[in-house]
Amino acid sequence: MITHPRRITRALLSVSDKTGLLDFAKELTGYGIELVSTGGTAKALKDAGLPVIDVAELTGFPEMMDGRVKTLHPKVHGGLLAIRANKEHAASMQEHHIKPIDLLVVNLYPFEATVAKGAGYDDCVENIDIGGPAMIRAAAKNHHDVAVVVEPTDYAKVLAELAGHAGMMSLELRKKLAAKAYARTAAYDAAISNWFAETLNDDAPDYRAFGGELIQSLRYGENPHQSAAFYRSPGKRFGVASARQLQGKELSYNNINDTDAAYECIAEFDSKRTAACVIVKHANPCGVAEGDSLVDAYVKALACDATSAFGGIVALNGTLDAEAAKAITEIFTEVIIAPDATEDAIAIVAAKKNLRLLLAGGLPDPRAKGLTVKSVAGGLLVQSRDNAVVDDMTLKTVTKRAPTAAELADLAFAFRVAKHVKSNTIVYAKDRATVGIGAGQMSRVDSARIAARKAEDAARDLALPAPLTRGSVVASDAFFPFADGLLVAIEAGATAVIQPGGSMRDAEVIKAADDHGIAMVFTGTRHFRH
Repeated sequence: MITHPRRITRALLSVSDKTGLLDFAKELTGYGIELVSTGGTAKALKDAGLPVIDVAELTGFPEMMDGRVKTLHPKVHGGLLAIRANKEHAASMQEHHIKPIDLLVVNLYPFEATVAKGAGYDDCVENIDIGGPAMIRAAAKNHHDVAVVVEPTDYAKVLAELAGHAGMMSLELRKKLAAKAYARTAAYDAAISNWFAETLNDDAPDYRAFGGELIQSLRYGENPHQSAAFYRSPGKRFGVASARQLQGKELSYNNINDTDAAYECIAEFDSKRTAACVIVKHANPCGVAEGDSLVDAYVKALACDATSAFGGIVALNGTLDAEAAKAITEIFTEVIIAPDATEDAIAIVAAKKNLRLLLAGGLPDPRAKGLTVKSVAGGLLVQSRDNAVVDDMTLKTVTKRAPTAAELADLAFAFRVAKHVKSNTIVYAKDRATVGIGAGQMSRVDSARIAARKAEDAARDLALPAPLTRGSVVASDAFFPFADGLLVAIEAGATAVIQPGGSMRDAEVIKAADDHGIAMVFTGTRHFRH
C-alpha cells in the first residue's frame, strides 16, 4: 500500500529540454492521462501524433508578448494550487471552470547554459524563465495533491510508480519531487542573481545565494563520520568537476579536493610554453616542475619529495602520453588528471585498476574571474578568485645585485608555485623545478626551515652530495616580517629571492640580502592561501 495515493488525470508539460519527452508522454496517455502543453512542447507532441490540449485553449487566452505570458493564469495556477479535499477550493474550481492539474513537467529556460556560452546581456535576460518557476513552486507547495518533475532523469521514477500502483503516485515520491523542485528553482535564481552582480560589478550584493547540480553522492567526507556530496556550479571551468573519469575507484571527498588543488596549480603553466607537472598531497604541492616533455617534468617534480608523492595526485598541463603514463604508474598514485590522454597512455594506466584517470578537456584560465566560498560559523566568506599571475606583474629589483636571467626565470616559476601552497609558504626552486617546499606553518621562518630540511632529505634519498637548495632561488607568498626567514633561506644556499614586499622591516630584510650578495625582487602582490 502506498500512502495518500493520488491518481494522475491531467498533466501539464512545458519543457525546453525535450530529452525523452515523447516516450514519457506516450506512456502517460496509456494511463488515460490528459496532456496539456505549451508552444514548442505542444508542437512536438502533436507532431508525434499524441493528443494534446494547448494551454491557450485551457486558459482562453493566446500566448502573447513573445511567449512571456502563457501560463500565468488562474486556470493554470488554480489547477495546481487547489487543495482537492478543501470544499471552498473545490467550489471555486467548479464556479470558475478550473480543472485540476495533477502532474506538472517543467524544465526551465537554459539561463545557465546561455551565460556559460558567453551570450550577450539581452539574450541572457530573455532566457530568464518566469512562468516555469512560478508553476514549479505552486505544484511543489501543493505536493499533497500534485506531482512536479523538473528534469528528464525523473521520468523513469514517475513511470515506475504509475506502473506499480495502477496510475497512482505516492506522497513519498511527491515529497521528494517537491524538494528537488524547490532546490532547482533556488539554484536557478542563484545563478541569475550572481550573473546580475557580476554584470553590475557588485562585489558585495545585499544577498548572496549559491547553487549547484549533484555530480555524485560521496561515501563520506573529509573523515568517515562526515557525510558529503559533490556538486557542479554554473559556468564553465575546466577541472575536476568537468572531468571525465575513464577508470579507477570512485573519487572520495579528499581526492576531489586534492585533485582540484593540483589542477588549479598546473593551470599556471602554459602548455604552449612548456610541459609541466604538479604532484599534490593533502592539498599542497609536494613537487612541481617544467620540462622538455611531460615525463621529464614528472621525474623532476618527483625528485623534490618522493616520499610525500606516494599516494598523491598528479596533474599535467598536456596530453598524457605513454612515456609519462609508464613513469607515473611506477609508484602508487591516487589520481592522474590531464586535459587529454593518448590511447596508449590510457591502456598503460588501465593496468592499475584502482588508479583514477581524469580527462578535464582543457586547462582552467588562471586569469579568469570568479568567486570562492568558505563557510564559517553562521555565515559565508565570499571573495573573488586569486587570478593574479606573475607574468603580469612588474618585478622590482630592490637589492644592489639584480637577478640573472636564469635566476629570474626560476623566481617566476617559484612564485607561480607559492600561489598554490598553503600559507605561510616558502618555495625553493632550481632549473624550473621545486627542490624544497614549506607549507602551512604558523611562522615563515619555520616554513623556510622545513623546506630546507626536505631538500636535505631528498638529496640523501637521491645520493646527492649536497641539497639542491644550493644555488636555488626562493619564493615567499607574503613579505618577510623579519630577516630571520630570509637568513634561513640564505643558509640553505638560495641566491635570489622573490616576495611581495610591504613589511615595516623591508629595509632590514633588503640589507640582509645585500650583506650576503643575493638578489631580491618585489612583486607587490601577495598570495595568501588559507
